[in-house]
Formats: sequence, C-alpha cells, structure tokens
Amino acid sequence: MTLDDLRVFITVYETGNLSAVARAMRCTQSAVSQHVKRLEHETGLPLIERQPRGVVPTQAGRVLYQAATGGITSLDAALRQLGELRDGRGGTVSITTGGITVRQFMTDAITTFRRRHPDVTLQFRSAYSSRQCADLLHAGQADLAWITLGQPLTGIQQRPVTSLPWVLVVRADDPLAGRDSIDPSELTSIRYIAYPEGSASRQRLEDNLVRLGISRPDPVGVADWDTAILLAELDIGHVILPALPRLIISPGSPLRAVPIPALDPLAVGWAARQWDALSPPAAEFAALVTARH
Repeated sequence: MTLDDLRVFITVYETGNLSAVARAMRCTQSAVSQHVKRLEHETGLPLIERQPRGVVPTQAGRVLYQAATGGITSLDAALRQLGELRDGRGGTVSITTGGITVRQFMTDAITTFRRRHPDVTLQFRSAYSSRQCADLLHAGQADLAWITLGQPLTGIQQRPVTSLPWVLVVRADDPLAGRDSIDPSELTSIRYIAYPEGSASRQRLEDNLVRLGISRPDPVGVADWDTAILLAELDIGHVILPALPRLIISPGSPLRAVPIPALDPLAVGWAARQWDALSPPAAEFAALVTARH
C-alpha cells in the first residue's frame, strides 16, 4: 500500500470511472486498476465493483475512502507546511527571551525579516532567565533563545553575538555623574538596584565583583533593566547596567551613564537545541540579528 495507491483510489472513488482517471493521469486504464488491486490485496476485500457505466465502491471501499481522505488531506497540508518552511514562505519562528531584548537587539532585524517573509509568523515568548529560556527550547516551545551566555546549559548550543561593557546609570546631579569612569571599589557604597534573583546578568555582575574582591552592595530594590532605569531617574538608586544598544542618554536627560571598565563585559547571543536542525526562516532571523551587532 503506497500513497500513490491511496491517491488513485480516492480519485477512482470520486469519479467512478477508471478510464477517466487514466486520461487525467496520462496512463493506461490497466495501470489505474493495478493501484486499486494492490489495495484490495492488502485489505483482503474488494473495494470497487465494475459496472457497465463505471465503478461503484463496496462497503469496504467506503470505509477506506473515509479514512484515506482525512489522512491524505492532513498529509498534504503537512507537506505544504514543510515546503513553506524549507523555502521560507510560511510557518512560525518562535523566539524566547527577556522582556526588553526585542526592543534593544531585534527591532531592525524584525523589520527586515517581515519585509522579506510576510507569510512567516514571528512569535515571542517572554522568559526571566537563561534557564527558563533553555527549558522552553527543550520543550520544543521555542526555536531560538536570546540569552546571557556563560552558564552551561545541557543539550543547548550557544553562539555569542556581542559583548556589552558595564556602565553605572545615575542622575545627572549625582556626585558620580561627572566622572569619566567608575572604579569598582566605589560601587560598595551605592544604592544598588539589583536585577531579579536567578537572572544570568545579575549573576555575571556579582561574579565580577567577587573576582575583583569587592563586596556586593546591598540592594535597595529589584527590577528589570527598563524599570531599573526609571527608578534611577526617580532617584531611588543606582543601576549597574550593560551598555545596551538603544541606551541613548541625551545631553538634556536627567541621567548619565558612566563606564565601569574594570568589569568584564557581558556576553549575549543565541541558543538553540541544534543549529543544523533550525528551519531556514529561523536560521535567517538569527543571522539578521547577529549581523546588526
């Protein structure tokens, strides 16, 4: 029993005429009959009855037709979707990452990708840590993850894209705002707005401080990067932040970003279960983001 056998049988069932099917397939009536006979041999039951004006299905033929029609329709739909994925004409690319990553790293790539592939859906799933991103990859709920690199993740392949130096974000009227750079020893006395527990960026920052023999300042609050910047503007505290691509502080802003060159930069980039298994659209989107950094 082959897919061709089933396709021919469905056509015979619907037309009721072997010679008409043969003309449509540009083959002999005998060839059409052979497809049906193979199915009859496989099932052990007659599927059609020959009559003077064509053929009619038997009860067994009606049962097989109902089953085959649903199966072939689903298979054809799946094959179309696979073809779209292969050719970049459709499908879905699912990305998991933190809340502000899309705006900071992917805006231009999204615009270009949507222009090239209007039929492909870009789906974004928020996660709050590299570990949660890895869990979504393992579960098959995401194709790609944009994460802070450095933490080993079992069964996940990581590709670095860029490294972000650290800056101290403070109000313009803060005593540290006029400095050309910040010495890490000065961080012990700041009002530190920390990132959430378990976030890879917080772990990398605090590992840096340990490496330099500096005590971590006590947090006065916990927030994501965007909220932390707002809290710094409201004079709640200081933010030690990676120099994000779209962290633009204009001369008239109430904030200043002062470099902390002694801290090792934060490495960020892509993660996937297996790069070679990515669909062409997913691989292209990852490449677009990478090329812009």
